[in-house]
Amino acid sequence: MKICIRTDLEGVSGVASSFYINAGEGRPGLIAEARKMLAADINACIEGCVRAGADKIIVKDGHGGGFNVMRSQIDSRAELLDGRTPGDLMPATEGADGVIFLGYHAMAGTYGAVCEHTMNSSKIQNVWLNGRKVGEIGLCAAVAAEKGIPVVMVSGDDKTCIEAAEWIPGVVTCQVKKGFSCDGAMLPPLKYTHQMIIEKTMEALGNIPVKVIPVVEYPVTLRIELVSRAVLPENPRCRIIDARTCEVTADTVAQAWNMVN
Repeated sequence: MKICIRTDLEGVSGVASSFYINAGEGRPGLIAEARKMLAADINACIEGCVRAGADKIIVKDGHGGGFNVMRSQIDSRAELLDGRTPGDLMPATEGADGVIFLGYHAMAGTYGAVCEHTMNSSKIQNVWLNGRKVGEIGLCAAVAAEKGIPVVMVSGDDKTCIEAAEWIPGVVTCQVKKGFSCDGAMLPPLKYTHQMIIEKTMEALGNIPVKVIPVVEYPVTLRIELVSRAVLPENPRCRIIDARTCEVTADTVAQAWNMVN
């Protein structure tokens, strides 16, 4: 059984605010701590995968351009895909039996969600997929489905888990904290959240769906609204809605996303 673990940083155990993420906030100690906690969550997930019978595990550091964990920090039973992988929201997933979204966050504008945003908080205000507001969970789940791979587990705060259940029918969710604001959360003991990640991973891998359910209908229309003064994509297939908004129609979500980036 091949399992891919795709990670983000905002939703991992112990991360409560942008101070753990953004070097511009001037808290390098918190950034180092966040990366340490990311590695711990990854290793708990790997442990769950191994106990559930996975014989090939690939971890993709999906936060920013990668480089948030070191190979020496990650359980040797898994491979680590580190660094930039442009042009593919779900790299190295071909032939996988399932994908896990570990440490994800809620979409931009979600009230009370830790570090809520969609893809790029300095550039993107909102994204809609076929007229429905979408975040990274929905976008990445759609791309995985296009490859015939189910998303089997999602971890993050309580709002992230709600969003995942709304976009991915039957997905196992793992709530590792409760969000109170973009920069505030209730954080359970790490020993507890790591054990929960192991158990939820095993649960998810023990019930992988035989058939992958499409997340959206095709063709797809993707609309993006940028923040103030961001530059619209220079793609002739983009329809300009206003000075901050454009949309594209494509055969797949993967194609649409690449057209607006």
